[in-house]
Amino acid sequence: MKRTFIGCLVVLFFLSGCSWFQTKEEKPAQELASDGMEAFKKGNYDKAIESFQKIKDWYPFSKYAILAELKIADAHFNLQAYEEAVFAYEEFENLHPRNEAIPYVIYQIGRCYFVQIDTIDRDQTSSQKALDTFNRLIKQFPEDPYAARAREHTKKCMKTLAGHEFYVGLFYFKGKHYKAALKRFEAVLNKYPDVGLHYKALQYLARAEAASKKQPEQ
Repeated sequence: MKRTFIGCLVVLFFLSGCSWFQTKEEKPAQELASDGMEAFKKGNYDKAIESFQKIKDWYPFSKYAILAELKIADAHFNLQAYEEAVFAYEEFENLHPRNEAIPYVIYQIGRCYFVQIDTIDRDQTSSQKALDTFNRLIKQFPEDPYAARAREHTKKCMKTLAGHEFYVGLFYFKGKHYKAALKRFEAVLNKYPDVGLHYKALQYLARAEAASKKQPEQ
């Protein structure tokens, strides 16, 4: 009797075993991709990321995995989670360097930095990173439509960087730190000659040079 009872328990265990070792919510990759795209189109980016992440975790070698990787990055971008977006785009580029979406991916990395560009009196790390990324895209894929978009963005990057150099130069000039000011005005002229600050930089460069010669050596 005891053996019969134990035998029944074993049978019951194996019959219900799949519920112990498999998740009831597991869906096919195609269905998860469909769910993710639908959520993405509706602007529900968190839900989209959830669906696409499941594809990466459960079906890493399926034909939907690359789509999932890219859309996770796009979802983070649309959520304004730019650090996470850059990480996801860079991961995609490292894993699939020859994929046809690479020009778009590099462009999006640049945009992550571009949208964070601050005013000229603030730190310009985002401006510089955006410019470097867009220039990399232009160099690698000069004929790609995304390179054309990048060229337009580089104008703002350079104008902001030039404005920052001029702003700092003016700060030094007003503080009578003329040698430091000279370096900033020279940077505007040498690095950013076509952004609308050339004439003003020349004026202040001349004034800083003249004032520097009159200033006693310290």
